Amino acid sequence: FFFCVAGLLELSLGKFRNVLLNQTNPVEAVIRNIASNVTVVVFQVHAQQSDVVISFDKTPSGNSSGIGVDRGLVSILRPQQTVCTWYLRSLDAGQVLSTAISIPYMEKDPIPGGCNLEFDLEVDPNIYLDYTLVDTHIKFAPANLGYTRGANPPSCDSGTGQSSRWRLRYDVYQYFLPEGDLSEMVLMSHIRKMSEVQSIRANGIKMLTLTTDDKTNVYFSSLPGQGVIYNVIVWDPLWNSSAAYIPVHTYACSFADLVDNCTSLSKLSTKVFFTAFAVLGLFTCFFGHRFWKTDLFFMGFIVAAFFFFVFITRVTGLGYDVRLILTAVAGVVGGLLLVGSWWRFGSVLLCVFVVGVVLGFLSSSTLFFTPLGDYRVFRDDVVFWVTFTSVALIVPVLFVGCPRILNILASGIVGSYTVVLAIACYVYTSLAYITLDVLRRVLNNYFSRAYTNVPFQRNDFIILSVWAMLALSGVTVQLRRERSEVPFPPHPYLTWKRERERRSTNVLDPSHHIPPLRERIHSKLLHIKEFFQKDQPAGERTPLLL
Repeated sequence: FFFCVAGLLELSLGKFRNVLLNQTNPVEAVIRNIASNVTVVVFQVHAQQSDVVISFDKTPSGNSSGIGVDRGLVSILRPQQTVCTWYLRSLDAGQVLSTAISIPYMEKDPIPGGCNLEFDLEVDPNIYLDYTLVDTHIKFAPANLGYTRGANPPSCDSGTGQSSRWRLRYDVYQYFLPEGDLSEMVLMSHIRKMSEVQSIRANGIKMLTLTTDDKTNVYFSSLPGQGVIYNVIVWDPLWNSSAAYIPVHTYACSFADLVDNCTSLSKLSTKVFFTAFAVLGLFTCFFGHRFWKTDLFFMGFIVAAFFFFVFITRVTGLGYDVRLILTAVAGVVGGLLLVGSWWRFGSVLLCVFVVGVVLGFLSSSTLFFTPLGDYRVFRDDVVFWVTFTSVALIVPVLFVGCPRILNILASGIVGSYTVVLAIACYVYTSLAYITLDVLRRVLNNYFSRAYTNVPFQRNDFIILSVWAMLALSGVTVQLRRERSEVPFPPHPYLTWKRERERRSTNVLDPSHHIPPLRERIHSKLLHIKEFFQKDQPAGERTPLLL
């Protein structure tokens, strides 16, 4: 509920209060009767998308205030101080829903942002976040050791021993909001779970631990349209005490943009491309081996489209829609080339190797989609790509003795995954990032530094079940139907060549008497020409002389 009377907001330590803020009338937030053993109070306020101003004074100044959707201040208490006051207002003309809380810490608890040298506030407990469509970057100021009221703060640069701030550790946590839910009230209720130390540890996902030697900034892969909350717990191993920074949230998209905002992320061109791709993939899933050339076209399309999209994105500055159209054209050409190579050379091993590499690519992508992909060793691009390629090539090597089984597995699994990609254009699902994260790593030189953890919630379980059901059904149907058939069609070029020779030597074959193609075309053209000519009248064409 809202507790704000005549611009006054009464707070209790550790209790959240929702409040409506506006631009013209600042709200005075007050907390009274602070216990004497409390040395620091961290006050914070959160809004969904509108910036809020939080300050120690009615007139904010640069070194005593903060502006943002997730901002906080640290009040270092003086001896005998029992009351703290802060001021809140929004930057928007309309009312802004926000939630506020004040959290107390004792003298042995570390002080978040107590050794700030980068930002404006003297003690800055805030986490600063910026994002692109590819990655999200958070950074924060180092903490300092706790101390009693009235004492001088410990020096931030007095040494690097265990008696200094260098013994502190920083645990970075991540928390996912419900998929597809962009409402304010959901954010307000869930951000409470990431504000205090105990609830952060109970609800958040611990991503990594930083020491004082490490830089206090971390990168994550962006998930446009998916709400994510980040926070950091600073831990003092000597006293086994902890304190939390100010949680920060992002949707990796803009609510204000008219196009490509948080509610309409997928472009029309993307929907058309992947919907058509899914139709072809679904056909391949159930009939790929029977319609061998269609299967080859599908796999050739994937290989050519992937490499062409990477190339054109790397070397040109064309718009997304243009690149997608050119990628579709390149994919069609690649598919036709693979079909043409089969028709001319008839190499089953070559074609099945390409098919196996596509399945291996998806298998390797799935492997690195798991928590294994966030291991520090794979931050190195050489290690990552050597491992990724090795896993991708293992698949065709393992099935070199049974190419039909490999082709059926590939058409069933890869074909059904295209349905997942099509669904992702309309409904958020983390399963799309199986391949998207690999594409991001190819296209962006610094994506290797990003942690690629994603949520796995109800939508993902449903879509994973659909994928598994389609893949299993497609593979089973094809195995049962093809068990009594020849493994692969005969060599098309040799078949055509033998048929041509047979027709040319067998005079009893009616096709032997069919004129050559050039003569048939010439004859057709003559018939067309005669059709448009005007008929001449019969008889004498000049009048009789009288």
